[in-house]
Order: sequence, then structure tokens, then C-alpha cells
Amino acid sequence: MTYKPIIVVAGEPNSIFFEILFKVYKTKKIKKPLIIIASHNLLKLQMKKLKFKKKIKLLDESKIEEYKLDNKSINLININYDQKKAFQKISNKSNIYIQNCFNLALNLIKKGISNKLINGPISKKNFLEKKYLGVTEYISEKFNTPKNAMLIFNKELSVCPLTTHLPIKLVSKNISKKLIKEKVILIDKFYKKYFKTKPKIGVLGLNPHCESISEINEDEKIVGPTIKKLKKLNYLIDGPFSADTFFLKQNRKKFDVVLGMYHDQVLIPVK
Repeated sequence: MTYKPIIVVAGEPNSIFFEILFKVYKTKKIKKPLIIIASHNLLKLQMKKLKFKKKIKLLDESKIEEYKLDNKSINLININYDQKKAFQKISNKSNIYIQNCFNLALNLIKKGISNKLINGPISKKNFLEKKYLGVTEYISEKFNTPKNAMLIFNKELSVCPLTTHLPIKLVSKNISKKLIKEKVILIDKFYKKYFKTKPKIGVLGLNPHCESISEINEDEKIVGPTIKKLKKLNYLIDGPFSADTFFLKQNRKKFDVVLGMYHDQVLIPVK
């Protein structure tokens, strides 16, 4: 293949994934071929249920490089799943199926077939079983990548949470100078590698208005000093900024990336 397709793991078989996928196909705006990793039987059941018609092209994993792919049909690698379980409630009964889907997808990426992965909804409670905070951490371990950053990329403004899928009550305990420095270095390397540019990074404070009535103010003790140190190391970084007003238009245009302290602090405004 002269292009790299997008690998799509269907995820939880009892989710809304197929409904979303069928709507995507209807837009006809997909630029790269999709390779869907899911159950053939489940796909057909959902197509019938949602009255969606499209040819299914079954792919042989061992011959994947020989195919000329497009999105005129659904390019599918079948993973067996008990049809009788197809419309049951979400539970850990789907774990082996989801695991097999991910194993195949990650294997294709490791072989260089693709460098793009999208996953459908995953039940953290059932599939990740408290071992991983989220799919980001799960995939990172599979690629032996302990240092990672969850960068939500956008040409106008990207965002990255310092802590990923932690409960709010644990966020302040996990903020550290070391972690901030680690994320900034990873973001800087990413932009240099793929865009040949040094990113301007804005950092949000943890507390409202970056102030706290508590004895410990993380923004003064941890975030601020780390930013000053990184500036001396020639990173284009500034902050901490109050999160409640940062995303106003005149502020956004000054930066390429916003590093927030926790998941929803940056994902809500960017979405």
C-alpha cells in the first residue's frame, strides 16, 4: 500500500459505535481508508438494525499489505464474537473480544501498516478493571512508553492535560514540577519533529484565579516556579493563567498549546 490507513477498533460491542461509524461513512469526507476491527456478525446485525447498507470487504490480516483499499466498502478484519451476546448490557463478558481487537490493531501498527488508531467506546470499569486510568495509559504500556502526553491536536489551538483520567480529588496530589517539565518537553519535541516549529505553550493554574485559601497553593509552589525554570531553558512557555478567562479569543491566539492541570479543564473548551 502507498498510504497508511486508519485502524479503527470497534471497542465495546454494546455501545453506540456502529451508529457513529455509519454516519461517518454517509458524510463521504473520509480522506484515508478505514480498516475496521470488529465482529462480522455484530456488524451485520447493527447494519440491519440501523438500516444501513454498504458492501463489506473482509480482509486477511496476513495479506493486508496487498490490498488496494478505499472507503467504497467497509474494510473489515473479523474478530469472533458470540452473536447471542450481541445485544446484552455492557459487562466484562466482552473483555476477551475487545482485547483481541486491540491486540490485532496494535500489531498492525507495530508492523508499520498504519500509524493511526481510533478506538470506539470502552468501559473503564469492565475492560480496564482499574488497572489503567484510561485507554491512553493502556496503549502507552502496550508500546512500552512510560512517558506520554495526551495531546488533543488542532491547527489553531491544541490542549494537553497534565493529569489524564484521575478523579478530581486526586489531581492536586499528582501535580509536580517533574511532571510539568516532562509534558512540556514531550510537547516541544512533537512540534519540532512534525511541524519544524517551537510551540508557544500556555499553562493553566489549578486553583480558581490561581489563588488558594489553603496553606499550599500549587500555582505558587509548583506551577509558577517550574514555568520560570523552563523559560530559562529556552522553552516558549508562560503562565500560570486563570482557566476561567484563558480561552477568550484574544488569549487563545497567543499560543499553540495549552497545558491544563486536569482532563476537563482543557477538553471541555477545546471540544
